[in-house]
Amino acid sequence: MSKILFVVTGADTWTLADGTEHPTGFWAEEAVAPYEAFRAAGHEVVVATPGGVEPTVDRASLAPEVNGGQENADRLAKALESFAELRHPVRLEDVRLDDYAAVFYPGGHGPMEDLAVNADSGRLLAAALESGRPLGVVCHGPAALLAAVGADGGNVFAGYEVAAFTNAEEVQGGLADRAKWLLQDRLTEAGVTVRAGEPWAPHVVTDRNLVTGQNPASSAPLAEELLKRLG
Repeated sequence: MSKILFVVTGADTWTLADGTEHPTGFWAEEAVAPYEAFRAAGHEVVVATPGGVEPTVDRASLAPEVNGGQENADRLAKALESFAELRHPVRLEDVRLDDYAAVFYPGGHGPMEDLAVNADSGRLLAAALESGRPLGVVCHGPAALLAAVGADGGNVFAGYEVAAFTNAEEVQGGLADRAKWLLQDRLTEAGVTVRAGEPWAPHVVTDRNLVTGQNPASSAPLAEELLKRLG
């Protein structure tokens, strides 16, 4: 059994361009689907957040309309109740990478608020990338890659290919014109190549030890890819 580190946003709001605070947090499916896959395979999961705050689920991610109906929404809510590690996170600042076999970042708009500018997270990502450990990041989670800056001032993920929540999906989700910045744009500016798939369809990109997913539907296939790499 291996230990897998889940780095989860501690933000419960996302500041929009006009200063409005949009309620957010982590996206339920993006945490639950990998968690269930890792636990079913016999692995241990440890959750870390900035400051060790208990992470907030984005309430929108529990709505029937984004989960294929009420039955699936209810199952997801029940699964979150069983995800006890979310209620006892460790401090991201205290994490030792050597304690973990793999690292995973779920999304939600929360990472756009905190992990995108979190230096501790950036250092952890850079170290995980260099270590060769399986590193999985999904949906808006790749916002955290923006904080991974090397000694030369460049992004350590520059030159990597990734999947991430696309401009098209942000537009269709209704928040693109209110956002301070868009994830696909900012990653591209940092030298990261975003390989966009069809909006809302599962799309996973692997590049060396980095495995990324575009959207909530990509969470389960991304988890399977990480499990293959754990052996």
